Amino acid sequence: MSFLSNKNIPAPAFRHRPGAKAYLLLFFVCIGWGSTWVASKVGVSNMPALQMVAMRQLFAGLIFCSLFLIKRHPLPTKAQWKIILLLAVFNFILSNSLSTWGVRFISPGLGAIIGAIFPLWLVIIYFFRGKSINRASIIGMIIGFLGICIIFNDHLSDFLNPAFRFGIIISIISTLTWAIGSIYTQEHIFGFNPYFGLGIQMFVSGMVLYSTAYFTNQTLPLADIPLISWKAIAYLVIAGSVLVFSAYIYILKHLPMEIASIYAYMNPVFAILIGHFFFPDSITASLLIGGAVTLAGVYMVNRSIRK
Repeated sequence: MSFLSNKNIPAPAFRHRPGAKAYLLLFFVCIGWGSTWVASKVGVSNMPALQMVAMRQLFAGLIFCSLFLIKRHPLPTKAQWKIILLLAVFNFILSNSLSTWGVRFISPGLGAIIGAIFPLWLVIIYFFRGKSINRASIIGMIIGFLGICIIFNDHLSDFLNPAFRFGIIISIISTLTWAIGSIYTQEHIFGFNPYFGLGIQMFVSGMVLYSTAYFTNQTLPLADIPLISWKAIAYLVIAGSVLVFSAYIYILKHLPMEIASIYAYMNPVFAILIGHFFFPDSITASLLIGGAVTLAGVYMVNRSIRK
């Protein structure tokens, strides 16, 4: 994470504009996390999805954990371990693995748009827990649902394909588990370094997912994994996990949440644009229009939740 230290920034570039570095890193986060959808699609198109996501999380977790263990950071307490392991289940064993598995069957742009709708689940969960829902959240949900309907207008015939249906279903489930994990995180502040905790979650989930893939015969011998999948894994570990998460730490400390959260709406945009270079048939008019409508609805919901 040393690339975030002030001594590595050219002196004249940011000295008189302290916010410029944060905005530059925000742009990097938008591109970085948007491009991970494409890298995931490339990777799982050439090897078993569970094995790929397991290797990504295992390697990234090792890097994060090593940084803190080298610094002799104290390990979690018994109570903290319980929370960390539950978050590993919601955020990585379920959410991240299912969303990565999903893009094996759908386009990276569509996967990114579905991934962006998780705030809609927050409203639904809050409603069933008896919390009051304001008008903006309800309108935002309706707009978001309308956008999804526009997107799927081009895919009505694709629903006859069991693989496409499966990809949509597990992608939607991944957003639900991410929402549950987000609420659980919010309600269980456990006083442990969140990024050491993140590394532990990645490592544990990587071990569980690789074991699951191995015992269900969904693995390739390491020597048989094609080079393009190794490149995708390396990109997802270094750029999609270590560098982007480190950059996101910085922008959360230096930018208002309203600005920092822009990445959630820009990820699908970059996923669609970058994905077009690898999968030329992935962009349709319905995807562009429906995606814009969906993100507008998600923005309304997310803003109302923050308020």
